[in-house]
Formats: sequence, C-alpha cells, structure tokens
Amino acid sequence: MRAFVFPGQGAQAIGMGQALAHTYPAAQAVFDEVDAALGEPLSRLVWQGEIAELTLTRNAQPALMATSLAAMRALEAEGVTMEAADFVAGHSLGEYSALAAAGALSIADTARLLRIRGEAMQEAVPVGEGAMAALLGLDFATATAVAEEAAQGDVCQAANDNDPGQVVVSGHKAAVERAVEIAKGKGAKRAMLLPVSAPFHCRLMQPAADRMAAALAEVAIGVPAVPLVANVRAEAVNDPDEIRALLVAQVTGSVRWRESVAWMAARGVTEAWEIGAGKALSGMIKRIDRAVATRAVGTPEDVTAAVGALNG
Repeated sequence: MRAFVFPGQGAQAIGMGQALAHTYPAAQAVFDEVDAALGEPLSRLVWQGEIAELTLTRNAQPALMATSLAAMRALEAEGVTMEAADFVAGHSLGEYSALAAAGALSIADTARLLRIRGEAMQEAVPVGEGAMAALLGLDFATATAVAEEAAQGDVCQAANDNDPGQVVVSGHKAAVERAVEIAKGKGAKRAMLLPVSAPFHCRLMQPAADRMAAALAEVAIGVPAVPLVANVRAEAVNDPDEIRALLVAQVTGSVRWRESVAWMAARGVTEAWEIGAGKALSGMIKRIDRAVATRAVGTPEDVTAAVGALNG
C-alpha cells in the first residue's frame, strides 16, 4: 500500500517547481491557476524572487501547495493518478495540498484559503509575543510535560509531534524560552527556538481559526478520491463536513504526524511518496518506521524515476 504525503512550511526554496512547469504543461497550468486565483504573479516570486519574501507565511503556504500540485499533475501526465495511493496526508498546510490533489478542493479555492490562512496566522499574535522551539531527543510525553511545566500561566503547547525524537512546542515567547531550558535539563539532545514569524498550532491561533471557519464555510469541499489521514485526528476521514471541521481545529491543534504515519503503517502502508518541495517528511517517516520506504517527487527526474518504479 502507498501514501502520497505533502510537505508543510519550511520546505520552500526559490525555483521550486520551475523545472516541472517547463517540462509539463499541466504543471505550468497549476501555477497559472494559482496566480489567477490570487490576482498576482506568485510564480514569479517562487522562481525569481527573494527567499525572505517567499518565506512570509502568506506566500509560502500557497506557493508550497502550487509546487505539490504541479508535481501531482506531472505524475498524472505520465499516467500515475491518485488511484496509485491508498491514503493522502499532509503536514499542516500540506493537508490542503493533499485535499486538492485528491480532488476534494479546487486549486483556486485552495490557493485563496491558504492566502487567508497565512495572513490570519501571521496576524493572530503580534510579532515578538509568540515563539516556537524544536525539542530534539525527547519523546512526545516528555515534551508535553516540558510544555506544561514551562507554561506558568502562559500558553505553551506541543504543536508538532513530528517523529519519535522531534517535538515542536509553541506559545508565548517567554514560556517557549522556559521550555527550551527545561528540556535541556531533561536530557534533550538539542532545544532551540525556530525562525518562525508566529506561534502556530497552539491556542494563541484562535483568531486565525475563527477566520478559517468563516472562509471554509464559503468553499465547496468534496469527498477526496482517497481518504485523508487528518493531522488532528491521526486517522482517515473522507466526510466533507468532518474535513471542514478538522481544518478549523488544525489551526490551534497539534500536528500528529508521528501518529499519522504509524496509523498508515499499521494498516499496511509500506511506501510513502513526498509530493512537492524538499524531503523533510521523508526523513521524519524513516525515523518513525524504517519499514516504510520513501520517495521524493519534486523534479521531472523524480517523476521519471517514480513512474519507472511503479511500472517496474
């Protein structure tokens, strides 16, 4: 069994998806559609802009989705459809890419939703008041205990359960800084603040969740072609109303990536294709379950190799 997985923020790079667009008209059409939906040439920023501007949340989110969907369209042009997958999943914003790839959301709606999501998440907390930190070498239970101890009346939550040795905490800056020091005392291999612009996936994001609830209420969501393994549930869903509610909950909830991968592996998934930019998810998956083979699909060469492997 196979899962198609879609990366989240942090995977962005200038030039991502450009070779796909030059090689496959269907991939170019994705970027054209995203540009039209946003009313601006986002593709020009992705391919010729400055990384600092691309990394802004309002830009990175739709840009990463566009790159993932371009890779998916390139696969489809070579005869690899969504039927090659048994599940889809995405890390944070990648959940939107997964839904678009599986046909539950239109590309235009997804681009507009991610622009709103990026802006709402950025604006939910004044710059400098929030922070996120990666705690490496602690299991989820220990990292959660660290966050609870560090809170001291502030918000500090386990935001991303990425793999058995990597948990990201999020919340008020002072509390997250306390978490870094507490984690070091509990044997963390490393604990460091992350260069992010807002404290994602914690209760401080409630204003953004409220905005997403309003935006998602206006958008048609269909049944995905294959089930979505949702971040906040760590199990498969395919009911559109449930998906809508989970996308709202995801803004303030934890990304349960370790559990999501383990859930898929327990149901027979032995192969995961990372569709889009980078290989961050592939690394996490290998640390979660070495029996799950990974394959990154982000360039024309990757597409050719994937098609060849599938046709064996």
